[in-house]
Amino acid sequence: MSTLIVFAMEEESRGLFTAHDVLHTGIGKVNAAYALTQRLHRDLAAQPPALVVNLGTAGSRKHKAGTIVNCTSFVQRDMNVTVLGFEKWQTPFSKDPIMLRTGRRIESLPEGLCGTGDSFDDGPDSGHFDVVDMEAYALALICRREDIPFLCLKYISDGADSNANQDWNDALHKAAETLKRTLEEAGL
Repeated sequence: MSTLIVFAMEEESRGLFTAHDVLHTGIGKVNAAYALTQRLHRDLAAQPPALVVNLGTAGSRKHKAGTIVNCTSFVQRDMNVTVLGFEKWQTPFSKDPIMLRTGRRIESLPEGLCGTGDSFDDGPDSGHFDVVDMEAYALALICRREDIPFLCLKYISDGADSNANQDWNDALHKAAETLKRTLEEAGL
């Protein structure tokens, strides 16, 4: 059984993961969910991956740029139906908890809560989370529902603030190198 490495974009992997089975999903929760579901549907006919590893960049107001955060809790930060009486981040009528607690832990890395949403969050709400991204919640939910082990490592590329766009673009190559080294050190 193999490990499947999942990135949103090729720009995040930089061609450094050719020894691995890599899936580039596209940006956002819908693209991530669709691509991983399609891949698992294809693989389940043969053999599902032993582990899905989500690697990529994320913003953070709590961790410095260059830090790798091991996300083990996930919230859909753009789900807000409070006007109808639901809790913030709760998907109405879903049996899934508001905060998914799932994923493998690498003890040498800081653990974090990932707020996933279909926006590049550079506002003050990003401070509710250790990291903000655009895909991890969807990937974690699918792996949880399919009973496939999941690991999420995010390279902090920016401060989730007004400089986030420039900082993110500048960090892409360093992120790929650091994530690759972290995987090797974890024996993956």
